[in-house]
Amino acid sequence: MTILDDFRPYVPGLVLLGGGALLSVVVADAVPGVQPLVVAVAIGALVGNAVGTPASAEPGVDVDKLFLETGIVLLGAAVAVEEFLAAGPTVLGLVIAFVAGGILFAEVVARTLFRIGTPTSSLLAAGAGICGVSAVVAIGRVLDARGAAITFAAATILLFDAVTLVVFPLAGEWLGLSSRQFGVWAGVSMFSTGPVAAAGFAHSTEAGQWATVTKLARNALLGGVAVAYSLAYAARSAADPGVRRLWAEFPKFLLGFLLVAAVANSGLLSPAALASIGRISDALFTLAFVGLGLSIRIDDMRAVGAAPVGAVLVHLLVVSTVALAAVRALL
Repeated sequence: MTILDDFRPYVPGLVLLGGGALLSVVVADAVPGVQPLVVAVAIGALVGNAVGTPASAEPGVDVDKLFLETGIVLLGAAVAVEEFLAAGPTVLGLVIAFVAGGILFAEVVARTLFRIGTPTSSLLAAGAGICGVSAVVAIGRVLDARGAAITFAAATILLFDAVTLVVFPLAGEWLGLSSRQFGVWAGVSMFSTGPVAAAGFAHSTEAGQWATVTKLARNALLGGVAVAYSLAYAARSAADPGVRRLWAEFPKFLLGFLLVAAVANSGLLSPAALASIGRISDALFTLAFVGLGLSIRIDDMRAVGAAPVGAVLVHLLVVSTVALAAVRALL
């Protein structure tokens, strides 16, 4: 048996994922403001609910997990330690405090107030607390979450990305915040990097720079939070959680994430190389999200209801209010 014979069973599924990913990019380019990941999930869900995943395509579609893990590993290239350090001690203190406090608060709100179980509560907390959809995907893979849970959490975060992109610049003008205050406020309160930068620059150039630096500092904590979640869940699931059991449960691809982050910050890679890695990571995520969409069933989505939206809304209102008071007092 040749290598080609071993690969042949995966071809139909890979073609399905690739076709969906290519179509999602075309649609996103044609419709302003639409992200390829959202379209990829929608295409996968449409196919999955209309005709299901053909049996011949299942082996290739299951490769979406490998695409997801590899995309997360390459995501380490986007972690900029210099940006983290350049933000200054006050801003760094705010970032660390709001990431840690925000995640814990989101977990409590989701589990106690809205009765959302794990791992969905953790996916929402990570998305709101660190870096949006990227954090949802990374933590979801760490916790071995179902595709539907990752997609629900990602869709909720993307909804708030769209809302906050409009609301925050208007609120900044109304509140009379300085450029630095608004940039840091948006950087610690909003969810995803793109909307944070856009909201910052909508206020002013200086605000955009502060928002971007603050948000990148937040993003740099993703690896540490992922490791913490991995250890916490492994310890909780084990009757006698020793070092050997924790290592067995630990997702090894996170080590790749940390290694890529270290190499990216060592100066060994050119900006062009880092940009190429970022594009590859985006492409892998798009392929993986088509696979996630294929696993979604409309009946399951109806069962979720409005609870995730309510939990994230409470988190956003409380965290942004406390952050506003902090930046006005300290900056």
